[in-house]
Amino acid sequence: MNLLKVLGPVHVWALGVGIVLVGEFMGWNYGVGKGGAFGALIAAWVIGLLYTCVAMIDSEVTSTVAAAGGQYAQAKHTIGPLMAFNVGLYLVLAYTMLEAADVQVVGQLVQIGIGRIDPEGAAVLHAEWWWSFTILSLMFLAWLNYRGVLMTLTVNFIITAAAFASILILFFGVQGWDPDAQLMHEGLLTDLPYGWLGVIASLHFGIWYYLGIEGTCQAAEEVRSPGRALPLGTMTGIITLLIAAALTWYLACGMLPWEYIGWDLELAPLYDAAKITGSPLLETVLFIGTLFSAIASANGCINDAARAWFSMGRDRYLPAWFSAVHPRYRTPFRSIIFLIPVAAIFALKVPLAQIITFSILSGLLNYTFMPINVWKFRKMWPLGSIRRGYEHPFHPIPAIVLMILCLTTFFAVYLGYGRQLLAMMAFYIIISIWFSLRRYQFVRRADQFTMNWPRPKGY
Repeated sequence: MNLLKVLGPVHVWALGVGIVLVGEFMGWNYGVGKGGAFGALIAAWVIGLLYTCVAMIDSEVTSTVAAAGGQYAQAKHTIGPLMAFNVGLYLVLAYTMLEAADVQVVGQLVQIGIGRIDPEGAAVLHAEWWWSFTILSLMFLAWLNYRGVLMTLTVNFIITAAAFASILILFFGVQGWDPDAQLMHEGLLTDLPYGWLGVIASLHFGIWYYLGIEGTCQAAEEVRSPGRALPLGTMTGIITLLIAAALTWYLACGMLPWEYIGWDLELAPLYDAAKITGSPLLETVLFIGTLFSAIASANGCINDAARAWFSMGRDRYLPAWFSAVHPRYRTPFRSIIFLIPVAAIFALKVPLAQIITFSILSGLLNYTFMPINVWKFRKMWPLGSIRRGYEHPFHPIPAIVLMILCLTTFFAVYLGYGRQLLAMMAFYIIISIWFSLRRYQFVRRADQFTMNWPRPKGY
């Protein structure tokens, strides 16, 4: 039984931007602590270039390889089983860790909201009662994904648009076009406090502005017109995020000291910026926007992680039990349910900055694969040999730029989280050995090549 083809460009935009927009409300600010306000701004635009390359490359390959699994499905066709297995794991861990970070924020925000509405009642709450709000939100979103992709991404479109609108409302509320109204950039901003090494270190969390936009690829098997919907939804999504990232930095760094923004315990800079305006309306709008962004991100992550896990089960990279499709809702329900406890454990037990780092590292490994993938793809099937939904321009410049930026960002992660980076690399090496020795025997190589293409050039 196959997944339903019911999605259009709006749903692709809602999936990509919905996953990522939470990065404008929280997480990016840890980069300010690494490199100062200007260091974080430089990182935002450098990483924005990285993700523009990701969006261009993904739009071409995914609109051509229109199958659930995104980059995992691409790796099957261009490189081989071992690479595909690793890419599938990169995707699942990146989305599952991001989902865990999102629901942790949701739980804490709900408890903060209760404290704002009823301070006396909030005082009764145990310090860790946010756990229950986290689990409830995770269960609700799992149910929503279980019931169908069209409803899931329609909801995502509504709450993502509302979250993006809240950033615009804050901009107009503080008269962002007038530097002398409420913004105080001249008094708050300093030079690079840690030099250019700090700028490189801040690249690590600059990724949080955009991490997950490549998740639009997971909808490839469920869109009505992959050649149109995927490039349109992905490219408009990255444009939306570039605008949101610029506004976020401009507003937060114009109203809050950079030392406070980069503080490890600072949860939601835009919400805090709204609070100091003295406007209850702006405070309420930004609280709702922050909450909606985290919910939308977790919702999209459940969708994407389950599709990647489902695809690996369908190809026997994992037990075929995970490839089941619900007979009524036509969703990969077993994969959805299986990954929820993993996200819950990390959300409840691991600090936010570490969860973010786990997600970023898995995402970076995936982005490092993309230049290799597009080089192989263009070499095996040159332009004109097969029909493409989109052809990204200036090849191979985007692939070269993407590889250089990925390697630089790995160094940035190593500066702050070297042990986690080495531990993740060791994990992927060990799991690759396990796959080669134990699981590869179940893979059906002939069943993987689902595209009706001519024989690759040179083969």
